[in-house]
Amino acid sequence: MCKGLAALPHTCLERAKEIKTKLGTLLQKPDSAIDFIIPYPEKPEKPPKAQKPSPEEALQWRDSLEKLLQNPYGLASFRSFLRSEFSEENAEFWVACEDYKKTKSPVKMEEKAKKIYEEFIQTEAPKEVNIDHFTKAVTMKNLVEPSPSSFDMAQKRIFALMEKDSLPRYVRSEFYQELIK
Repeated sequence: MCKGLAALPHTCLERAKEIKTKLGTLLQKPDSAIDFIIPYPEKPEKPPKAQKPSPEEALQWRDSLEKLLQNPYGLASFRSFLRSEFSEENAEFWVACEDYKKTKSPVKMEEKAKKIYEEFIQTEAPKEVNIDHFTKAVTMKNLVEPSPSSFDMAQKRIFALMEKDSLPRYVRSEFYQELIK
């Protein structure tokens, strides 16, 4: 690092003095026990794993998509099922809308609205959801001035689609049958 001391004497000597000072500070005996406490950053808490529901709780999901989606384990199971049917975008859109509605900052809301639109609503979006032209037009109009309700109509349409179409197939699937045993 300090090859050719003659070429860089000032920089190398300064660096050596800095290291010596730091070592000297570290080697000093502590004045009290408090000096022994090393301030490690606290480990971030891991979110608790979704707890497997009781068969009784899972049985309630047959009649309530809302209860299914509100249960972390149920949502994960339902998403796995939808993934197997290549229609996971519906649950992803629903979750994104729920998250969007909780956004308080107008700047963040605008950012999230744009992302949701580009990912799920616009024509040829990577995860385009199946909504009619009228719903798409209303949603686009709502996004001129984003508000917590901007995606409500589209979200309700996708919820109804999942409730009418996906939920009955999920209830007949192995994903669900394993939960109610």
